[in-house]
Amino acid sequence: MSARDLLSFAIQSLLGHRLRSALSLLGMGVGVAAVILLTALGEGAREYVSTQFANIGSNLLIVIPGKTETTGALPGMGGAPNDLTLDDVQAIQRRLRQVRRVAPIAMATANVSRGELSRQVAVIGTTSDFLEVRNLSLGRGRFLPVSDLHRGAPLAVIGEKVAEELFAGQNPLGQVVRIDAWRMRVIGVLAPRGTQVGVDIDDIVLIPVATAMRMFNRSSLFRVIMEVRAYADLDATTDAVTALLAERHGEEDVTILSQDSVVSTLEDILGTLTLVLAAIASISLSVAGIGIMNVMLVSVSERTSEVGLLKALGVSQGQIVAAFLAEATLLSLTGGLLGVAFGWTGVLVVVSIYPDLPAHPPAWAVGAALAVAMGVGMIFGVLPARRAARLDPIMALARR
Repeated sequence: MSARDLLSFAIQSLLGHRLRSALSLLGMGVGVAAVILLTALGEGAREYVSTQFANIGSNLLIVIPGKTETTGALPGMGGAPNDLTLDDVQAIQRRLRQVRRVAPIAMATANVSRGELSRQVAVIGTTSDFLEVRNLSLGRGRFLPVSDLHRGAPLAVIGEKVAEELFAGQNPLGQVVRIDAWRMRVIGVLAPRGTQVGVDIDDIVLIPVATAMRMFNRSSLFRVIMEVRAYADLDATTDAVTALLAERHGEEDVTILSQDSVVSTLEDILGTLTLVLAAIASISLSVAGIGIMNVMLVSVSERTSEVGLLKALGVSQGQIVAAFLAEATLLSLTGGLLGVAFGWTGVLVVVSIYPDLPAHPPAWAVGAALAVAMGVGMIFGVLPARRAARLDPIMALARR
């Protein structure tokens, strides 16, 4: 039998039992589609995280109260850490020349209102350096002024969404809003930016950090974000800040994260998650392979007399094995291609619903899914093919 004869044999068998073939194709297609869709979501999440962190600025270090490496637990679970204070921030500014900007952060959710209109938003206490450190820009007005860290002021810079909700097209500059019971004068509006590292920049209110700490009754800062002058100085600056704060606190009680380390850790986690999701989805390919094997066993049983005739005409066992393997491979390959189409359709639907998520299946996932689909089809087609090849031609011709 020539290659053309083998292909014709396989196609005729599949077309002769269309419903059975369609169900096998569907099973294989669903498995391949699951692999493609889940890996696309995993890769999209990884790329989204990388982009988000890249957009907040560069050469950043983040100081968090509590030493996670000391206790092996989250900050606060192994004993209360010392407060991270505004005096600590001033010490960093004065003694570490390699630090270009420092933005202390005190953060809470509060009710912001104007007249009868109100909105629950994230209120962030910070300084004038926050705008540059977080790579933001002003749409209108001015930002928080440069002043003594310990001097508060009843000033606020609001996000675009807050401005639209509370002022409905009016000019918010110079107007007064209430943050809980505190009266604050609006001096600026941030340019629209959308979500940045999980925070909707358009739906925040920025106030002086000293005012925020009194408003929230806090003694410790939530975070301190620092911008280092040169990328090459990140490691040295990390050591210098750790030593400085240990000197002030009497122990190493802060965790310092670099922007690169956070991104690298998250990418590793999401990359591993992508592989795990692909492996889980691949289980459905094995189930589809069992379905193909069952279809092929039924096909062998139904075509016993045909196999006997072929053997009587001199067709070798190897050619019969090849014929049934061609049928199984064609079934799995067609199902795999159908799954690629299903998977891409699913990805397009996800992107249309979540346009900010750059979901796209990596080339290796598409190739691997198709290769596994074909491999599964061939592996699970071996048993039926060998069973057909071992049929005795006389006994096979006698059966109907």
